[in-house]
Amino acid sequence: MKDLIISALPGNFPWQNQIHWFDCLDSTNTRAKQLAVSGAPHGTVLIADSQTGGRGRQGRRFLSPGGVGIYMSVLLRPQCTTDQLMHLTCAAAVAICDAVEKTAGFRPGIKWTNDLVSNGKKLAGILTELGLDPTGKVSYAVVGVGINCCQQPKDFPPEIQNMAASLSMITGNPVPREQLAAAMVEALYNMDRQLLTGKAQMMGQYRKDCITVGKEISLVRGDEIRHGKAVGIDDAGALLVEFTPGHVEPVNSGEVSVRGLYGYV
Repeated sequence: MKDLIISALPGNFPWQNQIHWFDCLDSTNTRAKQLAVSGAPHGTVLIADSQTGGRGRQGRRFLSPGGVGIYMSVLLRPQCTTDQLMHLTCAAAVAICDAVEKTAGFRPGIKWTNDLVSNGKKLAGILTELGLDPTGKVSYAVVGVGINCCQQPKDFPPEIQNMAASLSMITGNPVPREQLAAAMVEALYNMDRQLLTGKAQMMGQYRKDCITVGKEISLVRGDEIRHGKAVGIDDAGALLVEFTPGHVEPVNSGEVSVRGLYGYV
């Protein structure tokens, strides 16, 4: 598979010698962080056929069976502070939308902040994690992506069949995983090149792709549940929510449910 992925990339692609393929890992993000600590270079790419411990936001398990998905993490070493990377998850989501559009022929929406969706169902999740040096600056950033490529409805557990979909289910056609993986690597490379200089353009595209804006939402933080309407995305990627008429707050954390999505009515 590694050779097929590299052959689908442009010639002399800068990261091609740093692409690593695994039949199975516990988690590509976990392994990428381990490699970061041991000095692995910027642009190291880990791709697994399956994961035994795939993770999403808030420690949730991300189902990662073999033969049907792409599970990828990219190690970056941006020279910046954490404040300059608040938009990283948004930038990664836009990049993966670019890759899906190139490979599958349609552009997914983004459920704030890190899910790719289509027809009300989840296609992919993104998990970004940072490591800091002793001065508090960013030592590394890991961008992890898990995307459902070839599954059919019966391949999902019954409890998530009404919430999950694959690219093949949406298009009705096979989507070659090696082409998708290559497009993802290339899109994340292009994102990295513009990460600190092209923020305005990235956030502009994120706002276009984000399906959460304009929707009624519920915000869960611990035992507290608040209801409101998403009215925008700020420049740091926070969701702007109107909880009462005329009162808008930025939301940076918590679980946001969107009315009409994933079974929320």
